[in-house]
Amino acid sequence: MNKLPNGAMGKELILDIHDCSEETLTKESLDNFFIEMCKEIDMQRTELFYWEYSQDANKSEEEFNHLKGWSAVQFILTSNITAHSFEVDRKMSLNIFSCKDFNESDAEKFCIDYFKGKLKNSTCILRY
Repeated sequence: MNKLPNGAMGKELILDIHDCSEETLTKESLDNFFIEMCKEIDMQRTELFYWEYSQDANKSEEEFNHLKGWSAVQFILTSNITAHSFEVDRKMSLNIFSCKDFNESDAEKFCIDYFKGKLKNSTCILRY
């Protein structure tokens, strides 16, 4: 793990994982993901919040199916991890942001392995 450059407040890893295994996109699986992810990158968990996307009368079934899934925010002492599952499309979007440094390569590999998917996009940025 590298030390953050002078002046950087933290780093954010942004991941898009496609072709995920369906059983990894459930709320129960996300509960376990946050526990294991925080162990992997040595972060202390605090509160965890979920929101389930449900049918909206103003949206077509196609629009609903595209968005169906869970959004979650796992607060950690140094910021947060957010997850957005897209159940029908079998995709997961993740943001791991922390003012405490972490190894982004290890975090990326853990996420790909956990969701049993293929990496579509990975971006790591420093926050100032």
